[in-house]
Parts: sequence; structure tokens; C-alpha cells
Amino acid sequence: MKSIPIRRFAAALALVGGAVTTVSAQDVTGAGATFPAPLYARWAADYNKATGIRINYQSVGSGAGLRQIRGKTVDFGASDMPLTDEELAKDGLTQFPTAIGGVVPVLNVAGIQTRQLRLTGPVLADIYLGKIGKWNDPAIAGLNPGVKLPDAPIAVVRRADGSGTTFIFTNYLSKVSPDWKSKVGEGTAVNWPTGAGGKGNEGVSAFVQRLPNSIGYVEYAYAKQNKMPYALMQNAAGAFVAPDDASFKAAAAGADWSKTFFQILTNQPGKDSWPITGATFIMMHLKQDKPAQAAASLRFFDWAFKNGDKVADELDYVPMPDSVKATIRQQWAKIVDAAGGPVLR
Repeated sequence: MKSIPIRRFAAALALVGGAVTTVSAQDVTGAGATFPAPLYARWAADYNKATGIRINYQSVGSGAGLRQIRGKTVDFGASDMPLTDEELAKDGLTQFPTAIGGVVPVLNVAGIQTRQLRLTGPVLADIYLGKIGKWNDPAIAGLNPGVKLPDAPIAVVRRADGSGTTFIFTNYLSKVSPDWKSKVGEGTAVNWPTGAGGKGNEGVSAFVQRLPNSIGYVEYAYAKQNKMPYALMQNAAGAFVAPDDASFKAAAAGADWSKTFFQILTNQPGKDSWPITGATFIMMHLKQDKPAQAAASLRFFDWAFKNGDKVADELDYVPMPDSVKATIRQQWAKIVDAAGGPVLR
């Protein structure tokens, strides 16, 4: 597996978009989720080399991405929290998935290596509720016989910004913990009972790396590229599994994308499924004020669907199946200009 430091993802984004001051008619702007930012940065850099067109993607979190696309300040928004069909219709938007990945609990506990610690959903929820406050709590120790757990307070790290990663994480906790569901619930932003906040997957990764005895949650690419220890999770079938593209793919196996793109992939059945799996989505307006920009955006994602699967695999995302890509391309015909004609011809 090819290793690419996270700082190079940020540099790629700046090179492809952020450092550019003049934008041509074909250049594209987007903003939103940090979950797929490593993937979008690589796709954008490769697309720029192939076509000369720049993709200026701002990794600002799903909440900000949704606000910007609703406000028409970007050509596309990105979110890991899909909108319902009713929400899309109300806002005049359409959405489509681009890739599938996983959210993982990352650790900074002396002596505990990656995949050494086992957690269940209810225990993870109780840590984030503040009910489990020490690493050697019996609830954790009982899952991990033989693992030396420190008698130290757990330093909880969570997102400080509106986040699709947070939506996936809190949606999962709401499914496995009635206490979490009733007290906190799910969303891109919630009233956290405890913990310190980091901005973006990048911020949470950095916070956990420098804070002893901490736990956080990030998209898997950030954990892997930063060489951060992560926990095994018990899934709905009762098996303890590791995050990787195979377990993300297993979790997505039952999704019926032909009916709707509103698909939630957390806590799915199957012994191989990673329980905190999610897709990431692009949102665009159905009726375009700037059809040339919309067409340029769609050409970028069409190119990525044709040429970007290898990069997705390298970064441990799961590419969308070809059948789903075909359904997505059919939906693009609904994105039209002021005269009602499709922007992508």
C-alpha cells in the first residue's frame, strides 16, 4: 500500500486550488467534507496533470460544505451526511456518492499498539458520554484480557466543527447505545458531553497524537497515513473486525443505490462488516446559474470515476461499483441550465 503523508494532501490541495488567484472558466470550486479530502486531493492533482484544469477543493467540514452549496458560493458541496430525498427537493439539490470509507477510533496510549485494543459500540458510547473515565475501567478490561491498561484518565477528543465524520460516528453510537441516542443523538454537530475539540480530521489526528491517553475518531486514511494506533470494533454480527477496504466493502454490500442515494452504512449485518462505515457525497443544484462550471465539475468526477479507482484503493477508500457509477451518470442528466437542457452534453 502506498504511503502518502497527510501533510502532502494539504499541500496538494493548495497547489491545485488554494494558491491560485486567477480562475479560468473551466476551473472548479468545491468545499466540504474532510473525510474524502485525501482522495479528492489526489484526484485533483492527477486531473490537473491530465487536463490543466484546477480543482479548488476546500476541506472545511460537511456542515460548511452544505452551507456553501446552499448559498451557491461553490460549484459543488461535499458531505458525508447524505440528505434525504425530501431535503434535496426542498433545496433544489441532487447528490451522488463518490467513495466509501470508514471512521475509526484512534488511540495514544503508551504500550497499546494498533489492533491490540478491542471495543464494543456501547463501551465506545460510554467513553464519549463520560461514563467510562479511565483506561483500566472494568468495561474495557473485560474486553481486553492480557492487555496492560493504564490507571489513567481517558482524554476524549472529538470534532469541533460541523462534520460528516461526526454524523457517521454519532449515527453509529445512536444505533448501539440507547443512552447515547436519548442524551446526545446524531448529526454533523452535537452537544458533546465531554472531550476537547479538533477542527477537521486533520485537527483530531494532530490532537490525539500529542495528547497522552487520548482517544479520537477519524477517517481511516488519516489514521493509516499518520501511523496512528486504532482499535478493533465489535460489529453487529458480534465479530471483532479491523478497518480496511474489505470490511468497508462488506458493510456496503447491502446498499441498494438504484432506489435512492440516501444510504446509511453504519452497523450493517455481516461478520466481516466494519460497523462505522459511510459513503461520502457530492451535492449540486439541479438548476444551474453557471452551467459551464457545473459541466466542468461533472467532467472532473466522470474522469475520477474512470481513472481514479486505483488511487482510491491506495488510500483505502472503496470505489463505487461500475453499476452505481452508471446510475450516477444517468442522474447527471437532471442537472440543467436555465433553458432546461442538461449541462453535460
